[in-house]
Amino acid sequence: MKSLLRVPFWAQIVLALVLGVALGLVARTGDVSWLATTLDTVGSIFVGLLQALVPPLVFAAIIVSIANLREVTNAARLAAQTLLWFMITSLIAVAIGITLGLLTNPGRSADVTPEGASYDGGSGSWLDFLTGLVPSNFLGISADEGGVSFSVLQIVVVALAIGAAALKAGDKAEPFLGVMRSFLSIVQQLLWWIIRLAPIGTLGLIGSAVASYGWDLLAPLAVFTIDVYVGCALVMFVVYPVLIRLHGLSPAKYFSGAWPAIQLGFVSRSSVGTMPLTQRVTTRNLGVPEEYASFAVPFGATTKMDGCAAIYPALAAITVAQIFGIDLGVQDYLLIAFVSVIGSAATAGLTGAVVMLTLTLSTLGLPIEGVALLLAIDPVLDMMRTATNVAGQALVPTIVAQREGILDREKYDAPREDVLGGEPATV
Repeated sequence: MKSLLRVPFWAQIVLALVLGVALGLVARTGDVSWLATTLDTVGSIFVGLLQALVPPLVFAAIIVSIANLREVTNAARLAAQTLLWFMITSLIAVAIGITLGLLTNPGRSADVTPEGASYDGGSGSWLDFLTGLVPSNFLGISADEGGVSFSVLQIVVVALAIGAAALKAGDKAEPFLGVMRSFLSIVQQLLWWIIRLAPIGTLGLIGSAVASYGWDLLAPLAVFTIDVYVGCALVMFVVYPVLIRLHGLSPAKYFSGAWPAIQLGFVSRSSVGTMPLTQRVTTRNLGVPEEYASFAVPFGATTKMDGCAAIYPALAAITVAQIFGIDLGVQDYLLIAFVSVIGSAATAGLTGAVVMLTLTLSTLGLPIEGVALLLAIDPVLDMMRTATNVAGQALVPTIVAQREGILDREKYDAPREDVLGGEPATV
């Protein structure tokens, strides 16, 4: 076990990916249904453990990060710069998604028919989005026959309000903030133990995906699937390096520093679940000050979604429109861009982007039934989308810190160390 722990985290993930693919192929081609069930169970348990800590993590991290802003010089300017670069990169990403859709026409080549398509899941209309901002109880947590559910967006709203109130209260709020900092440290430690299980979770998640989603399911939407991966790859490996280079930084150093978080985002399909690792690589590897990163990374993990909220809904809207024989005009493409920039918070960092997709389709007046046509292969697409999300969530704080002259260039340019060594980063 000690020898295994000395293997770099990225190598453990790669080995788990390879083994997961191999086991998934065995489960798919052989008469070993128990193996597919086992892989699915292992992967589901890992994701479930991550999501179980999402409400306390988001709640505590945002409150503490807002309180920490008073220790940061030009905090308002940093927050404004962060929001601005979130919007700029989202606009670039949605433009790439629309361009790919117009060039490849993924809906016209899709071997699926709208007849019989139905979708009765959650909606994503603007009214739902706006009313969803207001929690029905203190944390927006509810319970029904299906179990306990929560809205990350509502938790974010409550935490923002409490954090702002704590700032306003000044010294009187220090005992409360002390408790929240201690609580956050405990939650981060728990989550860090779960993240160390990522290789096992990776094996289960990738193996289950390979066993469940063969080419027979991907083939009818092959062009759409390829477009999503190509679009995300263009954003992550072309747009982001260009932005890094324009700010006088090394793209190679950026990727070597952010790669552990990008890997975990790919396999976990959860930006929020990956958030502690994203914050750690942003501060330890990329040199962003902890006081600023503790605000930018949690905020980005719940709102910064270039993969799920920009590239994917743009391509999905074009695909659904073409499948149903609906022509889109210039105003429709402008609406797609608007929804991608303004409505991205609706995705809230959780696995999947169905809410964002229904929001986009309903805004354009496209059939919501189109969601059912794309839902079958969503987990395969979500891996690449989330990896792109996480890459952007580490990119923007790095760019802003460099622009404001607070980036630690020695850390950024230093040789990389295993970020899982030592204790988890604190906010």
